[in-house]
Amino acid sequence: MLELLKQPEWRLIDQSSINPHFHAIQSFAIDDTLCMSVGSGYSPPTARSWVHVNTLVLGIQDTKLPDLQAGLDFLQSKNITGIVRNSGGLAVALDEGVLNLSLIVPDTEKGIDINRGYDSMWELIRIMFADFDVEIEAREIVGSYCPGSYDLSINGKKFAGISQRRVRKGVAVQIYLCVTGSGQQRAQLVKEFYEHAKYNESEKFVFPDVQPEVMASLSELMNVDLTIQDVMFRFLTTLHKLSGKIYNEQLHDDELEWFQGYYERMVDRNRKVVKL
Repeated sequence: MLELLKQPEWRLIDQSSINPHFHAIQSFAIDDTLCMSVGSGYSPPTARSWVHVNTLVLGIQDTKLPDLQAGLDFLQSKNITGIVRNSGGLAVALDEGVLNLSLIVPDTEKGIDINRGYDSMWELIRIMFADFDVEIEAREIVGSYCPGSYDLSINGKKFAGISQRRVRKGVAVQIYLCVTGSGQQRAQLVKEFYEHAKYNESEKFVFPDVQPEVMASLSELMNVDLTIQDVMFRFLTTLHKLSGKIYNEQLHDDELEWFQGYYERMVDRNRKVVKL
């Protein structure tokens, strides 16, 4: 599992500072851009951190909810932005207490096994928090939002979810970490969104029956006041130990052109659904 993490060098794009003008649509376009850049050999493997305020990120399946518009109207009444990402999965709540991490690596000739990507991110998180006397498990937590076989949990309560995105021979392994704040409150928001969108009236698709009590933040689970900056320090320190070299660099040159194309695709997708 450590082979994927032990790259000769990691490029870092740090967007973890709170910026209300930084839209989640841009974020998903950036990861697609980096997949293309890393997959083509233009960029070395890249780590990216990002935070978005008051956003509910929907999966493609969520667009099939019986009354999606009612759900979106509910979000708007709460001053929360709803967007549709360019991948599967289901709704995820983002705010200033949720840190998103992406590891973008080139695919191999035989292809990186999907579980290898998940296992690598799980191992990274376990190393980052190895000084805490807790067991971080990877298994589906029934009743959580966006449930999956790689839900990360402590004592049966989920604090993170892992996903993957593959574009142009690049693989992005992504995780959201509920660092601080109330995991139950985030889950309650997702639950109410699904209720307004009449999730239980769907005949073709199954949506989660969210049970807020199975969600928590790392701060709650570890009984310590963690911050986004604390976790970023652990993230960067761990990557540096594993690879030996990490440097900061934003998108540039050809990447900026590629980004514009991916961004326009994301905007078009969302115009059709959430009426940007």
